[in-house]
Formats: sequence, structure tokens, C-alpha cells
Amino acid sequence: MAQVVAPDRLSLLVRYAELLATEGVLRGLIGPREVPRLWDRHLLNCALVGPLVPEGASVADLGSGAGLPGLVLAIARPDLRVSLIEPMARRVAFLEEACAELGLGSVEVVRGRAEECRSRFDVVTARALAALPKLLGWGMPLVAEGGQLLAMKGSSAAAEIADSGVELDRWRARAEVVTSSVPGSSVTTVVRVVREVDSGIGWRSSNARRRGREHA
Repeated sequence: MAQVVAPDRLSLLVRYAELLATEGVLRGLIGPREVPRLWDRHLLNCALVGPLVPEGASVADLGSGAGLPGLVLAIARPDLRVSLIEPMARRVAFLEEACAELGLGSVEVVRGRAEECRSRFDVVTARALAALPKLLGWGMPLVAEGGQLLAMKGSSAAAEIADSGVELDRWRARAEVVTSSVPGSSVTTVVRVVREVDSGIGWRSSNARRRGREHA
């Protein structure tokens, strides 16, 4: 864990793990059977995404749920500005309480769906949210030019990329499978989707094109 989380941030991660194992279970955000494997399967798994995120980046975590990977990234990388986007009220309440408990002032909790968000971010993350073709439709409008979508996946990563050709063309983006691990741990598999610079794709550009057609 020390390879991806600085020693002075480890105590915060320990406290977050305690919240997941108690309030997270009571509120149905984490299954009781997941508690014994919180560190390897969840916390370390998410922390390994950190090295893929540029320094000082703005990050949107879609469907954040219990805060995985968004809260883990915020703890491990205090240089990041993280927005946790989650539509369900009980999950939002947990995220807000966790941020207050952990003193994470750089984290914003947003109640809403990805398609309702009009902000743009350097990095958009998602874990077990949707198959890649659908996820691209939700996440890519939020990715700034030159930014990236980091979708945490399992063994289906390559197949999901193969199924996403139409959507990747639509967003003028390219995708690749990236793996990350530390000795003695399981491997974290991420599909990294990168938008072309000046691709002209996104909510604002789509609205601008629509207005242009209306005035034509």
C-alpha cells in the first residue's frame, strides 16, 4: 500500500475502511462478505488507479456509491480536486458524512446523474457502473479536451473495447487496457479512453451545433 498511498495519508484510509465496514454495511453500500477483503479487493484496487491520474487534475467519479474509487483517490492524492457524482440520496448522505469525518475539503459531493452534469473534468472515473459502450455515452461529455476516462474493469476489458467501436468513433476517442499492481496484490485493470485534442465533442459543442442548425 505504501507504493500508492503516502504514509501520512494512511491513517485517513484506515478510518475510511472503518466507515465502510460499519456504516457502509449498515446502509447497504458494502456487503458484509466484502469486509474481510476491503483492503485488497476495494481500497488497494482503487488506489492503483492513482498513478494514471495527472498531478493537480480535476476528477469526476461517476456513480460513486460508497466512494470507490473517488474517495480513495482523494485520500491518496491530496493534489486532486474530486467531484463524487451520485444520484441516490442514502449514498450521497454517506459520502458527505465521510468527507466531513475525514476532513476532505477538496472533495465535492454532487447529487445527480452523469447526464445532468454540465462541468468538464481532466479525468472521469467509474467502477462497475456500466458496460463500456453505455459508459462512454455518460462519461465522455464530461471529459475535457485532452482528458481521459478511466473505467475500472475486469477480464472483459478488451472485449468491451471491441464492442465500443461505434461509440469511440462518435467521441473521436481511442481506448486501451492498462494494468497496475504492487507485489503480492491482485491486478487492477483499467480501460483508459482518451479524447483527441480539439475534437469538438461534448455538451457545449453539441448545444452550439444545435443552435447553429436552429438559426440556419
